[in-house]
Amino acid sequence: MSSTDRALNLHLHTLYSEHHGWLHGWLIRTLGNTSDAADLAHDTFVRLMTRQSTSMGAEPRALLTHIAKGLVIDRWRRQDVERAYLESIAHLPEPEVPSPETRWLILETLYRIDAMLREMPARTRQAFLLSQIDGLTYAQVAEQLGVSLVTVKRYMRDAFLACLSVA
Repeated sequence: MSSTDRALNLHLHTLYSEHHGWLHGWLIRTLGNTSDAADLAHDTFVRLMTRQSTSMGAEPRALLTHIAKGLVIDRWRRQDVERAYLESIAHLPEPEVPSPETRWLILETLYRIDAMLREMPARTRQAFLLSQIDGLTYAQVAEQLGVSLVTVKRYMRDAFLACLSVA
């Protein structure tokens, strides 16, 4: 191990020792749940360790809070997706309920789709959903969005390319 690696490890160890308790407490207050707070505190430091930049800045707690907030938001989004999926299958007869393994695969796919949709520009996402979910023709989408047909086709091209990047 090089001296640079040892110095970075020591710096991360010091950062963890000095700030983990504070971060865990902040996450408990934010989430209201000790075990989720522990998971996200751990994930925050893992994210910090895997960053490209080793600079922590002048305010390490600000950086830790920024990373943790992103992880909290991701957790809430995933919970929303999971809740919606579970509500959608709650009415199924017992023989049609997916196995736990299938449920996990479906949820992982839904998480990826949700992330892809969130990353799309708003107008592209709106055009895509109007076409693919609501079943509107491109001309109807153009009318509803108040844009040209060519613009809707461009939105749809971009949306389909985003879909292909997830597959």
